[in-house]
Amino acid sequence: MKHIVKILSLLVAISAFWIGLLQAAIIPRSHTWLLPIYFVVSLGCYGLLMVGIGLMQFPTCPQEAVLLQKDIAEAKDFFKHRGVDVGSN
Repeated sequence: MKHIVKILSLLVAISAFWIGLLQAAIIPRSHTWLLPIYFVVSLGCYGLLMVGIGLMQFPTCPQEAVLLQKDIAEAKDFFKHRGVDVGSN
């Protein structure tokens, strides 16, 4: 619930800022109407950046990989004894 409130308050603040710029005519009107598009594009860039950083910092788990390989070998043996073809690997 807190996250929703934070997002909505940020949206209200950005909307108020945008309406204020429209009313005050500080920035030319042709540029002011493009601000929501700039916001959406920059939000997308931020999202891609966060995904990229998350992928770069993704932890590797060598112990889990060894356990997974053991489980795969165990499952292959189990199915082989039951007469199921599990491939040559």
